[in-house]
Amino acid sequence: MDHLIFRILWRWARRRHPHKSCGWVRKKYFHTQGHQSWVFSGTVQGRNAESQTVWLYNLGLTPVKRHTKVRGEANPYDPDWEQYFERRLEIQMAQKLMGYRKLIYLWYEQDGKCPICNQKITKSTGWNSHHIIWRSHGGSDSISNRVLLHPVCHRQVHSLGLTVAKPRSKKGVGKA
Repeated sequence: MDHLIFRILWRWARRRHPHKSCGWVRKKYFHTQGHQSWVFSGTVQGRNAESQTVWLYNLGLTPVKRHTKVRGEANPYDPDWEQYFERRLEIQMAQKLMGYRKLIYLWYEQDGKCPICNQKITKSTGWNSHHIIWRSHGGSDSISNRVLLHPVCHRQVHSLGLTVAKPRSKKGVGKA
């Protein structure tokens, strides 16, 4: 635990219980969790009136996620860079919960099939998120303007100038 945070928590606990000893305060608020000692914790009432111990989250255990800088020569209004920006957006979507839900929604909406080759899209085949109306031509990032394609099919769409239509949505697919 960071020394400054520890001092603040210790002073708070001592101020809250001015007539109790240091040993009593330590036993009440600071416990050992795994290999760490002096971890701040407390008890709360659970759903069934059972007391549960909750621990102060250690920010040092949070993994660092670096972002990738946009290439200097990349232009979002240039159709030549459309695939580059689609790939960046796909990576960002997969890393965020809401974006992951959108990918799942698209997959169910298409019945798990690529609209170009009509083959199943799986983790092993991979996928790319394609804008039906390119963003460089004024298209939006909304679900209604997106389809999932196999990477090979996606390259063919861009290199051959093919148009992609949104597959008819199945019944029972809710809004994302």
